[in-house]
Amino acid sequence: MLKINEYFDGQVKSIGFETHGDHTSVGVMAPGDYTFGTAAPERMTVVKGSLTVKLPGHVNWDTFNAGDDFEVPGDASFEVKVTETTAYLCDYL
Repeated sequence: MLKINEYFDGQVKSIGFETHGDHTSVGVMAPGDYTFGTAAPERMTVVKGSLTVKLPGHVNWDTFNAGDDFEVPGDASFEVKVTETTAYLCDYL
């Protein structure tokens, strides 16, 4: 079953799905600044474009380009700056 998600007035959209017991979503972020919260740990992989991210407990911002990934702990929030429309894959760990 597919689950459609929309955040930040439609600026971020994703489709969630489950395969072999693993939960995953794929989506697109329009340019903007966003703060996301996590319930469970996540691994985000940039598919196309780039994300500039401030991870929980970090002072510096890091930029991740297509093919790069980063992990976010559960029960946390992280900030994202998007300068170009960017596609991502999110694996819930």
